[in-house]
Amino acid sequence: MISSINERITQIRASLPPSVRLIAVTKQMPTEVIRAAYAAGVRDFGENRIQEAASKQAQLQDLPDITWHFIGHLQANKAKKALEQFQWIHSVDNLKLAQRLDQLAQQLGVNPQVCLQVKILPDPNKSGWSVPELLADLPALNQCKTLQIQGLMTIPPFGLNDEKILHVFNSTSKLAKDIAEQNWDHIHMEQLSMGMSGDYQLAVQAGTTMVRLGTILFGQRT
Repeated sequence: MISSINERITQIRASLPPSVRLIAVTKQMPTEVIRAAYAAGVRDFGENRIQEAASKQAQLQDLPDITWHFIGHLQANKAKKALEQFQWIHSVDNLKLAQRLDQLAQQLGVNPQVCLQVKILPDPNKSGWSVPELLADLPALNQCKTLQIQGLMTIPPFGLNDEKILHVFNSTSKLAKDIAEQNWDHIHMEQLSMGMSGDYQLAVQAGTTMVRLGTILFGQRT
């Protein structure tokens, strides 16, 4: 398994433009898999559960240059732990959570990099702002001065064909440009976190800067 991980990572990295950051999603994967991905050159790892990540991070303290990305749904009561354990949070999905993270980050003396999770199409199974909600909340988000708002994250609804998925990604990319043109002091739109194992090539086509890949690198989780 370990040698095939190395091969797959090498292939995928070779296929990505240099501007796209590969985040290896290691939820439910043991630390030896993370070590194999690290040996293959990966430095960005994504987890979606605080407790599971904490246990792995404790075992991987000898790899100090890993950047940890939180990519799951973040409950407000886990916000402090997320800030203590992760340099990036991709799934800031409402104003209240953003304000809580900002307040806690100030207290902890950290400057987390975050993406705002947006839903281009209605999807009852996903968290995130609708486009009108996000645009309405921008003035309040701009008051979050400790959070480093770097861009947008999106996950298309399940079951779309490629054309519709590409539409979601292109629309997210356009939304980021529209927000950037408003020249907010504390909201930057340099990053797009779009694309997972089944659709990352479409996300690359639409200008993503970060892809979150698990299954295609490590195989199905048991």
